[in-house]
Amino acid sequence: MPRLLYFDDIPDNYRSVVGTWRLDADAIVSFAETWDPRPIHTDTTVAERSPFGTLIASSAHLFAIVTLLFARHDDQIQVLAMLGKDKLRLPDPARAGTTLTYETRCVGKRTSASRPDAGIVTLDDTVTDNDGKVVLTQEVTLMVPRRP
Repeated sequence: MPRLLYFDDIPDNYRSVVGTWRLDADAIVSFAETWDPRPIHTDTTVAERSPFGTLIASSAHLFAIVTLLFARHDDQIQVLAMLGKDKLRLPDPARAGTTLTYETRCVGKRTSASRPDAGIVTLDDTVTDNDGKVVLTQEVTLMVPRRP
């Protein structure tokens, strides 16, 4: 059963494994054919000849996975709005056949100056592959309601 988290419920030292995702070749191709149809994402032969040696997920695909895992997380942070996505980095490719692990931690928290019924929470997110290589980092700023 999900745990509903309001601004007041998120401790300054909040950390959580948001979820995992198995990244398979068919999903990479299917997503990329619609949203990022470059050969490194859609053509196995081209991808195998690339420096990566296999299909890799597009950044848009990684963003979609992170968004879905966050929405399905047991800790349901009651987001009113995403205010920003900063410090985005993609240091290593997300390769077909790997399992991604998404972790988050609170790095900032304050009451909203314009909305006393809400607060601003900043999360530092990291996604790693099954070899421990970081494939995505980002800082996300959210507006979260105070507990009713």
